[in-house]
Amino acid sequence: MSAGAGAQRRLDALQVDGQQGTDEPVTVEPWPRGISRRASMRISDVLAALRIEFPAVTTSKLRFLEEQGLVEPVRTPAGYRQYSPADIERLRYVLRQQRDRYMPLKVIGEHLAALDAGEEDEPAPRARLATSDGVTSAAARWTSETLAHEAGVPREFVEELVHAGVLRPGPRGVFEPWAREVVVAAAALAEHGIDARHLRQFRAAADRQADLVEQVVAPWRGQRSASSRARAGTLAAEVGELCTQMHTALVRAAVADLAP
Repeated sequence: MSAGAGAQRRLDALQVDGQQGTDEPVTVEPWPRGISRRASMRISDVLAALRIEFPAVTTSKLRFLEEQGLVEPVRTPAGYRQYSPADIERLRYVLRQQRDRYMPLKVIGEHLAALDAGEEDEPAPRARLATSDGVTSAAARWTSETLAHEAGVPREFVEELVHAGVLRPGPRGVFEPWAREVVVAAAALAEHGIDARHLRQFRAAADRQADLVEQVVAPWRGQRSASSRARAGTLAAEVGELCTQMHTALVRAAVADLAP
């Protein structure tokens, strides 16, 4: 059952309850409440609104989310999709949960169903700019100098990480936004005597996990439809986060006996 169907079942149940002792059913407005549901925006308008915060969003991504029942645009007699301001806020919620919490779509659908039924409430978070790959950052790309400055380390430290293969700059010598987290963590480990050479095993482990994720999404990436490509991106994010959780759990278990 889709998330939209689940939300409708919850609303139907509330309407039945509302009929007890009253003449009129009580209808709960779907989430988000208090926002216009007048569907007058084309899909190009929606993309223009969302790309400020989510530059990687595409038409195929929106259609895929529709297929999953997470948003239900109105169809014109000619078959064109039209969205309302409420639909855009709903899409923002889905994209934020994927980006910030790596939440699976099934879980996001359950949260939306609870929001629709009035069982939960979700305040509107502040907008956050993201890069083309969906990673939040104040800067689009780092150079060795700006990366060192932002991480609070000498430039030579960044260069050591590059020489050890822990960091991999792009073709123009710039780094992706997530590189700052790597440098900050590496600097903290360095205070305990763990230098760039020791961190090579982290890089190797990450590469092996990425290979596993690639195997999972390969069937979807091999298909030509836009929906399949969108599914591949979503699946890669979900499985990648699960790999991260597994790695963290195993490390914690392994070091648990070291503490007195």
